[in-house]
Amino acid sequence: MSTSPQYVVDASIAIKWVIEEIGSIEALVILKRGGLLAPELIVSECANILWKKWRRDELSKDEALMAARLLEQAEMELVPSRTLLAASAALAIEINHPAYDCLYLALAIERGAKFITADDRLIRKLAQQKSSQLAQLAIPLQR
Repeated sequence: MSTSPQYVVDASIAIKWVIEEIGSIEALVILKRGGLLAPELIVSECANILWKKWRRDELSKDEALMAARLLEQAEMELVPSRTLLAASAALAIEINHPAYDCLYLALAIERGAKFITADDRLIRKLAQQKSSQLAQLAIPLQR
């Protein structure tokens, strides 16, 4: 296990490592920092994002496949989502937010890590929480 601080990242961060978007530079700094974790769900989420970008003609087939191959090589510990099922369901109910996003939150809580995301909707949702732990759990990619 890494001795560097641990950060949970979601697909909104990982996709910026391979597709130039607003926040890509900041996301690459996070990647180079190391100590990254994600539930294995990130794999299917990233694949789905690449498919959507291809479908909207934002990427060619070759670009989407190259981005997928690059993501396969990203230095990040993938944690089985199954181990986070109960905790993510509880969080989803508590904050009234989709459970798949809550998998990342559950992992951050379990590992005592910060969660970095570019998902503004989730950041806003967490900021509205009465629990200071939840309100401070996520770090927006761009402040």
